[in-house]
Amino acid sequence: MHILEARSLVKTYQDSLQKIEVLKGASITIDEAALISITGKSGSGKSTLLHILGLLDSPDKGELLYLGAPVSSSSKNAPQLRNKELGFVFQFHYLIDDLSAEENVALPLMIDGQSKAMSLSRARELLKSFGLEDRQKHYLNQLSGGEQQRVSLARALANHPRLVLADEPTGNLDPENSQEIWQTILKLNREQGQAFVIITHDKDSAGLAKSSYSLQNGVLVPQ
Repeated sequence: MHILEARSLVKTYQDSLQKIEVLKGASITIDEAALISITGKSGSGKSTLLHILGLLDSPDKGELLYLGAPVSSSSKNAPQLRNKELGFVFQFHYLIDDLSAEENVALPLMIDGQSKAMSLSRARELLKSFGLEDRQKHYLNQLSGGEQQRVSLARALANHPRLVLADEPTGNLDPENSQEIWQTILKLNREQGQAFVIITHDKDSAGLAKSSYSLQNGVLVPQ
């Protein structure tokens, strides 16, 4: 089943001097259990594409289908889709300093209306699966960069999303921690069928995906 289909996406930005067309007809189909990597030069539009796929932005032209139905960032159900159906991991983890690891992971569940007890139980289950059972009560300043990014990945999975969108998830990590995050992603995809689309500048890591694309001149080129 197709989770998400992007058809001929076009996106243009206006700066003080000119219009810059970053997407010029980009298309991609994301199926269940997909593991897709997207590479491209800095400024090629990779993050813009991911934001559109994640309903955080809208294209100027083109169509986005979720489970076969048209959808966009302005759709009435977009907030619900972002919270329950899609998970997000960013280069900068965007965790909340004043919350513990388990509270950060539980937050999307509580926003969805689940009880604090149930939300924390799910958070602890996820953190344990990532080898962070002894870090559940720790705050961000007590966690390493790799641990913080694993907490971010756990948060993305809290609501059992159909698809996780990751923008340079290892961009701020050393090689050892980067490899650990990638191995976690591969395991989730292999054992649970979790679908991922991952933006990365690391071509070696991109090669670990089931399918890879390069964003070139505003379109996605299979690799």
